[in-house]
Amino acid sequence: MASVGPSAASTQPSLPSGPAVFKTIPYAFILPEIICGTWVWILVAATSVSLPLLQGWVMYVSLTSCLISLLLLLSYLLGFHKNSENWKVLDSLYHGATAILYMSAAVLQANATINSEFNPNGPPNYQLNSAASFFAFLTTFLYILHAFSIYYQ
Repeated sequence: MASVGPSAASTQPSLPSGPAVFKTIPYAFILPEIICGTWVWILVAATSVSLPLLQGWVMYVSLTSCLISLLLLLSYLLGFHKNSENWKVLDSLYHGATAILYMSAAVLQANATINSEFNPNGPPNYQLNSAASFFAFLTTFLYILHAFSIYYQ
């Protein structure tokens, strides 16, 4: 006799499409990730970069992840995922890897902030660098939250 209960495939939560993306917990983190990541690269670009190797990596990570997250948000808004389970895996892997890259960028930006504090001859970029460090760590936290919440969903 066949079971009367719902099948295992129907008990999986569906992936949101359209405006429902902004109301669903793991996917609602995408817009704040984009906004905070944009602040990171704007603030770093506003400083006169005294450590190009360190802050170049920060700019690369923040700009690349901002653009990829924007594409991911657009794909969710337009419904390209077609409720496939592979999108959850892709989303979780992307946000986990980006969280690791953002952590390295946040630490390097904090190092640049410390170096700009003790540079008496350079331009006064300490406030911009410390704001960029704050937003880099905040963005890292958002990517970590997104990766774990989609993993445990």
